[in-house]
Amino acid sequence: MYDLAVIGAGWAGYNAALKAKEFGLKVCILDQDKIGGSCLNYGCIPTKTLIQSAKIFQLVKKSSSFGIESEKLLVNFKKIQERKNRIVAALTQGMQSRLKGIEFIKSSARIISPNRIEAENLKIETKYILIASGSRPVELPELKFQGSIISSNDALLLNEIPQSLLVIGGGFIGCEFASLFSGLGSAVTIAEKLPQLLPGQDREISKKLEVIFSKKGIKVITGADLLKLNLDDYSRVIVSVGRQANLSGLGLEKLGIEISDGRIFVDDYLRTSIDNIYAAGDCASKIMLAHYAAYQGVCAVRNIVSGNKNKADNSIVAACIFTEPQISSVGVNEDSALKAGLKIQSYKFDFRALAMAHVMDEAEGFIKVISSKDNQEILGASIIGPLASELIAIPAMAISSRLKIEQLRSTIFAHPTLSESIHEVIS
Repeated sequence: MYDLAVIGAGWAGYNAALKAKEFGLKVCILDQDKIGGSCLNYGCIPTKTLIQSAKIFQLVKKSSSFGIESEKLLVNFKKIQERKNRIVAALTQGMQSRLKGIEFIKSSARIISPNRIEAENLKIETKYILIASGSRPVELPELKFQGSIISSNDALLLNEIPQSLLVIGGGFIGCEFASLFSGLGSAVTIAEKLPQLLPGQDREISKKLEVIFSKKGIKVITGADLLKLNLDDYSRVIVSVGRQANLSGLGLEKLGIEISDGRIFVDDYLRTSIDNIYAAGDCASKIMLAHYAAYQGVCAVRNIVSGNKNKADNSIVAACIFTEPQISSVGVNEDSALKAGLKIQSYKFDFRALAMAHVMDEAEGFIKVISSKDNQEILGASIIGPLASELIAIPAMAISSRLKIEQLRSTIFAHPTLSESIHEVIS
């Protein structure tokens, strides 16, 4: 009899299992795929590894502006993929080593009662169950994944750079793939059915990205009608229109676990409609981000141990998009704040006025900070520019700590750094 059985070895399940072990629980983790889930194997890590190679290639191409002459540049995509695979393998090995003391069962899992899971060759008895089954790319009925039409997962396994590429879907993942393959030399078109790229992001940042994409030769089509796109014009088509929860085969319907909007319904404590079964990560959350999944997994275990004393109510979640330049956001943006009727003050600073941005030759972009007009409390931030994924941690901490503009303004930032932009925007 286990204290806890975790279904899914992605970021939610893996971190939950480690926390359960820390609490002294007897725990097992089941997954028919690889440790690390989508993030390590099909998402965060492999895409960012490929993106880094594209960035290095672009940096070398303009190295003469730094006073370094280079000739006869060649992209060896096979070696780029080999590097990606080595990094994923090394991180997988590291994760496996941390699972010492936790039984990893490589198998599918079906919940047959609140205390029993059926794996391929055994039945598992457990006091508690945590479902962390993750998500997968959405497949459109009219655009099945076959032939030249591929998912974001498939795109990571390509053995050559597409000569011409159509990316359908202008969200986080679609924009990253458009930026990546354009940086490696593909002729890229990105099509989004809504009026702007990155729906839900600050509108000014989305428009800025469109301008930057156009400068790079990426053709942007917003308000796109899929039926009018000639797919034969492209050597590859990546369909990236979102992700959906992995729920099939788990036995949820038979158990009576409530499903809402295609996800497992959970309460504030991540408990499902069955008291001893919890769910965390992409299978249960509107926020499909690895770091948020890890937070939820740990929070679920804390509730199992404490008897539900920890609400999973941290809404201060930074989102990062690894285009070139990077984009990040946390809290409310200007558009959402105004739509909600909030009285706000908006601050904006352009990276062209920052010394370190020029030193790096990455001065494209800006930062916005939003505060309450009534008490000057920081409510949100949006960034497009160099290392935006790193800079966003500062406003995220400020929002979590309920800091006010004057408190951030009185902080001394080192010079010359990119982080000075956080200070300059409110000066």
